[in-house]
Amino acid sequence: MKHILLCTDGSIFAQSSYRYASWLAPRLDAEVDVLFVSDIRSQKVASTGNFSGAIGLGASRDLLNQLVELEHQKAKLNQQKAQLVLQDAQQQLSDGGVREVRLIHETGFLVDIFHKFETNSDLIILGKRGEAAEFASGHLGANMERIARASHKPCLITPRQHSPVERLLLAYDGSESGQKILDFLSTSPAFKGLELHILTVAKKVEDNHAIARLKDAETQAQAAGFQPICQLIPGNPEEVICQYIEAENISLLLMGAYGHSRIRHLVIGSTTAQMLRSSHIPVLLFR
Repeated sequence: MKHILLCTDGSIFAQSSYRYASWLAPRLDAEVDVLFVSDIRSQKVASTGNFSGAIGLGASRDLLNQLVELEHQKAKLNQQKAQLVLQDAQQQLSDGGVREVRLIHETGFLVDIFHKFETNSDLIILGKRGEAAEFASGHLGANMERIARASHKPCLITPRQHSPVERLLLAYDGSESGQKILDFLSTSPAFKGLELHILTVAKKVEDNHAIARLKDAETQAQAAGFQPICQLIPGNPEEVICQYIEAENISLLLMGAYGHSRIRHLVIGSTTAQMLRSSHIPVLLFR
């Protein structure tokens, strides 16, 4: 992973993402593209239709001119906001040791525009929520959910508060995405030297298939230089993973974005979505 795409809106969640990117990019020797998208809807003002029948021709022309001027002023303010947000991101990333930062400003809708830059990126980083975080505290950000569904690259979803990354948890279910995480751990320097936990959740502890999957994951992790702490715990995946994170003071969760039976192109897997909602640590999703 040599190219990271960081999506920002300047919110408090974005501020946390800068710190995680500053930690991860040097470990990968990666450059970071910072993308800020001005929502095109924020530049639209009231309808500039024909008001002459209601308020008279002269008044209608004056109102239209005022609306056009207001739209120009909004565009200028959005441009200034974008520059400030991007400059702040660049400063924080550079101070954090990122070797190369490129700033990108676009106008439109993030979920549509990010695809243009995703192609040349190896990893997407974005905050769990955005500017409206204080007004919908029980929900995930709409852009985050859409990007997690649509992206073909691994996504690091960051929480509100930054904490040092010391202990990793791989929630392993034997899926294709789970294997991709093991491959990443084997080939990437990102997490070398950190404590790795591998957790498999099954319906019962005597599940031979789950035991075999966990053993295989342990073998691969050991071959990559880790000394993993492996656990098979019965129960509900969301509850077990949350409890394990709390009990073991886990600082980063790695998991597949989808399970075996998910409608892959329409929804995030239910376990994934629940973990993103409840977790106070970053989550690295693989598809």
